[in-house]
Formats: sequence, C-alpha cells, structure tokens
Amino acid sequence: MLPVKKSTHQYHSLEEIRLRKEELAEAIQQDSTKFSTLWNQTFIKRENSTKGEYISGLIANSITAIDAFLLIRKLMKGYGNLFGKSSGKKSKKKR
Repeated sequence: MLPVKKSTHQYHSLEEIRLRKEELAEAIQQDSTKFSTLWNQTFIKRENSTKGEYISGLIANSITAIDAFLLIRKLMKGYGNLFGKSSGKKSKKKR
C-alpha cells in the first residue's frame, strides 16, 4: 500500500492553489501510468513453457485445490452450525 502524505500546506493565493493542483494532477497521472503498466504485466501470457514446467504447475495447482478442500471440510465440521448445517450430534432429551 502506498504511504499517505498529509499535506500541511497553507495557501495564500489562488495561484498557489492552481500550482498545487497541477502538481497533484501530474503525480496522479504518473501513478496511473505505473499502475496500468504493473496491471498489464500481471496478466502477460507466458509462452514457451516446457513440459516440466507444465507438470510442476499442474501439481502445484492440484496441491492447492486439495489443501483448500481439506480446509473447508475442517471448517464445516467445526463451525457447520454457523452456516446453517446441523452438526449431526443431537442432544438427548431427559424424560
């Protein structure tokens, strides 16, 4: 996350405000350019992957999917009643 700069500028004329506005607009444009470049680099399609890279990616994705499944199963077992699922353990009523 980008640091937030709190300005403590005191402006004495409209010209100072206009100059500050132009500076901020330029900074925003530069940040926008940086963000769009980073965003586009995130989704670059990788080419020339070898068979070994394909298999290692497949294994890594499979392990992630299995891990997610086991985590959800464990959470549902422990906290299923929060999600509208009964826990399966019914208390016996005393007569």
